[in-house]
Amino acid sequence: MVLPVTSRVNSKGHLQIGGIDSLELARRYKTPLFIIDKETVVANLSAYQKAFKKSGLDYELIYAGKAFLCKSFCRLLKAHDFSLDVSSGGELYTALKAGFSPAKIFMHGNNKTPDELDLALKSKIGNIVVDNPFELRALSNSSRKVSVFLRLTPGVSAHTHKYIETGTEDSKFGFSMDKSVVDYIGQALEAKNLHLKGFHVHIGSQIFSVKSFVKAITKLVKFSAFIYKKTGWQPEELNLGGGLGIKYSAKDNPVGIDFYVKTLAAEVKKQARIHKMKVPKVLVEPGRSVIGNAGVSLYTVGVVKEIPGIRTYVSVDGGMSDNLRPMLYGARYEALIANKANKKNRRRVTIAGKHCESGDVLIENIALPSVEEKDILCVAATGAYGYAMANNYNRQPRPAVVMVDNGKASVLIRRETYEDVIRLDR
Repeated sequence: MVLPVTSRVNSKGHLQIGGIDSLELARRYKTPLFIIDKETVVANLSAYQKAFKKSGLDYELIYAGKAFLCKSFCRLLKAHDFSLDVSSGGELYTALKAGFSPAKIFMHGNNKTPDELDLALKSKIGNIVVDNPFELRALSNSSRKVSVFLRLTPGVSAHTHKYIETGTEDSKFGFSMDKSVVDYIGQALEAKNLHLKGFHVHIGSQIFSVKSFVKAITKLVKFSAFIYKKTGWQPEELNLGGGLGIKYSAKDNPVGIDFYVKTLAAEVKKQARIHKMKVPKVLVEPGRSVIGNAGVSLYTVGVVKEIPGIRTYVSVDGGMSDNLRPMLYGARYEALIANKANKKNRRRVTIAGKHCESGDVLIENIALPSVEEKDILCVAATGAYGYAMANNYNRQPRPAVVMVDNGKASVLIRRETYEDVIRLDR
């Protein structure tokens, strides 16, 4: 399903999510509006837990905070026994303010600033994923104790958009998987304040095939065996990153969570057996596959501009300030008219944003029912990297984020006001 699992068309012909008419949500909280369906989120979190419990592995589930994060969502993750990965001081600060256990936080980033590392160390977070020699040196010189992983680039293509492919040799992330890493492992093992737990890899995002994950595991365990022979040290934990894709359109066919986990587990065990190594604890970092299809965006239609023989533009009250992905890497979405959810699609239109950019287009050439001013447009699968990438271009206030569950709605993030937009001005 592209839409959240609780999506229905009610007796009025309106889209209903979490037991609430989407038009009522638009009226109550205004548009643009992000809606997150709690039942879908919980189902995805539970699917990961169930799959790993069946795998026979020692494991840890870590939510990738970059997909979507706020204090309330941190508390939901905590309630479902997920750890959390953060990739900036802001994400770390959010988690700490939400009362998330520092011991269950993993700090990422290819260029962590001294202030970010200082905050992580002072907060006594559980793990730092070391991305480069400079960071390793800085941590080794610190007086504070911390567990670390070394991030490796396995040279594996994820067969996704180049902007979200992170495991190839030509990457800004991590150490190359070659003999030079032996020296850095030695430095980490010698540092009295560091506990080197293992390796981390992340090959990319929105991945549909398990073949790339299998290839990365094969290379990673083989490399671990090589390191063991050189140093006598064996990684006790392997963090395999995230990247599992979701359905953005009905044509998309990503593998399911259960099959993904089953495949990872089988390959880790197989490679450990081949290289005569102890099966390590396995960590994964799902983000998009937890929150992506749980979220939708609501907009109010404004101007409908028909250019005969060319196209019809349907302009909405949001755009690149609340969903940058179509402009950033050509992401494609599906949508429907929430107040005409039972109507047939009759014409093709282009959904345009309200910003002063010709490129501010959310969806090109989409089939919809006859669209009129004040209709409510629902764009599906915007839970991941929608609000997370939201911005104030043209000084547009960012939308509210509302969670729905069994007929009730609660505000996770309130709508910004114009006063919020100028609050830092001097």
